[in-house]
Amino acid sequence: MQKKNPPILVTRPSLPPVEEYEALVREIFESRFLTNGGTQHQKLEAALAQKLEAPYLRLFTNGHLALECALSAAGISEGEVLTTPFTFVSTAHAIVRSGLTPVFCDVEPDYFTLDPAHLEEHITPKTRAILPVHVYGNPCDVAAIDRIAKKHGLYVLYDAAHAFGVTLHGKGIAAYGDASMFSFHATKCFHTIEGGAVACSNAAFAELLNSYKNFGYRGVDDEIHEVGGNAKMSEFQAAMGLLNLKYFEREIEKRGKVAARYRENLAGIDGLSFRPVPKGVRQNYAYLPVSFDPVAFGCTRDEVAETLKQYDIYPRKYFYPIASATPCYREQYRPEETPVALRASERVLTLPMYADLALSDVDDICEVVASCKR
Repeated sequence: MQKKNPPILVTRPSLPPVEEYEALVREIFESRFLTNGGTQHQKLEAALAQKLEAPYLRLFTNGHLALECALSAAGISEGEVLTTPFTFVSTAHAIVRSGLTPVFCDVEPDYFTLDPAHLEEHITPKTRAILPVHVYGNPCDVAAIDRIAKKHGLYVLYDAAHAFGVTLHGKGIAAYGDASMFSFHATKCFHTIEGGAVACSNAAFAELLNSYKNFGYRGVDDEIHEVGGNAKMSEFQAAMGLLNLKYFEREIEKRGKVAARYRENLAGIDGLSFRPVPKGVRQNYAYLPVSFDPVAFGCTRDEVAETLKQYDIYPRKYFYPIASATPCYREQYRPEETPVALRASERVLTLPMYADLALSDVDDICEVVASCKR
């Protein structure tokens, strides 16, 4: 097989027809309203609340600041937050930057989401909240987490960065927990170039989100009520979001075909495994994670990645290292205390996944992966 030209990256953003974006940009130019909740922002906020079945939704300039503001709006200013080490480090950073202490709990072995069986052993008088992550778009065990949270009086804020459009038993994923953060970064299956949102069911909480993302203004006077920051989404981001939302279902259908082709091509290879298809879940095919057992497969995850790169195919070790093993945290934590997460980080490779990935390219990627089997 020849090298890929152009190279195949792990993801590529979906984009609407450029003429449609230009038309909305012209509207923005004519209005001279670039930020602070303009027309495009208002339209997108309303449309996303409806799409996610959320009573309230607030837009942000990115998902990370959305997560920080959500912690502030929840009134969690000190103590510990239970979370997972198998996530992008932004999750842990948001906790720390909010003056809180992350406590890393292990994950379950099928979906690598927070394992409820390990939560209660980490709960102390200092515990204030649980911040689980819907990994690769697969929902956490929301029922078990809810029972534990209610038992101990803990706030539940979901990091749903991967889970836009996912439903569980017919309900939007934003229906679970006290609030959910979504990321709209360009690498996500729905994006606003950069962007994010917090969905919730509490009106007062939603108004606090507005305040924390806009320097502490509450919109009713000129007084500063909270020590807020600046996390407002621009009109240009919102315009991109409105158009991507228009084509979202089509893009998910295309992603589903890519995922099905991967599973078909790589089925039955000893030592190579996909995540199970969750019951009752409508997936968004955000990522294509594959695990490699180095003994059964006869080749390590890293060796598979290097072989793919020889053909200008660039997968990603996602998530590696786990948050507790990164330089900024490893002196405080012991990664071996979450062995399932640690093992997953050493075995998972996310293969290229995007709506416009040609099925013939999927076939070629699978050919290279299968050739690594020993």
